Amino acid sequence: MIEVKNLTKVYSKVTVLNIPHLIINKGDSFGLVGNNGAGKTTFFRLILDLIRAHSGIVESKGADVKKSNDWKYYTGSYLDQRFLIDFLQPEEYFEFLSNVHGLSQGDLEKFYQNFTEFFNDEILGKKKLIRDLSHGNQQKVGIAAALMAKPEVLILDEPFNGLDPSTQIRLIKILNNLNRETEITMLISSHDLKHVTEVCDRIAILEKGEIRNDIKTSQTTLKELESYFAV
Repeated sequence: MIEVKNLTKVYSKVTVLNIPHLIINKGDSFGLVGNNGAGKTTFFRLILDLIRAHSGIVESKGADVKKSNDWKYYTGSYLDQRFLIDFLQPEEYFEFLSNVHGLSQGDLEKFYQNFTEFFNDEILGKKKLIRDLSHGNQQKVGIAAALMAKPEVLILDEPFNGLDPSTQIRLIKILNNLNRETEITMLISSHDLKHVTEVCDRIAILEKGEIRNDIKTSQTTLKELESYFAV
């Protein structure tokens, strides 16, 4: 589904990302963990063609993301609040996105029903602009929006940040259901080692821009990760 070849990113003569080769297969739930500055967000921004690489390419379904727009139609993503149109109310934002994706009014209503529990009566009908919502509720809007069109590829950067414990549990349930019931390919970065092991069947450790380990999730993975970062 996604293949990286000789990908590097350099800022001020410092190499912040260096991934010679990586394949993320269709249906993978791929977790990316690392300390601040490891290059996780840089990697996701390169996949989404938000920044340009110093060298190398990212391919989605065999097409270079820099040269094709096809990937945009089957990829949902949320990295931070800059992905939101924050001068709109959530309903206005979702209606705008439904029009962009060519969804019907019935599709939009079904979307609202599917995310009722996740929104927890804190998003819809409040007559608040997105920019006036709490950080956690902005996260809810962005994550839900990324899933609105039922993407084949989902990219979420630190999705658990700012969410209260109940909403974190609801999000884990949503992601695990997607993993079981569809062939969605998920790329999720997180500082929360426990949560990432709960939703990802494969986890890569990124350190100083390089992948130091790429493991299949098992019952011992959380302890392995904790031991790695405790050093």
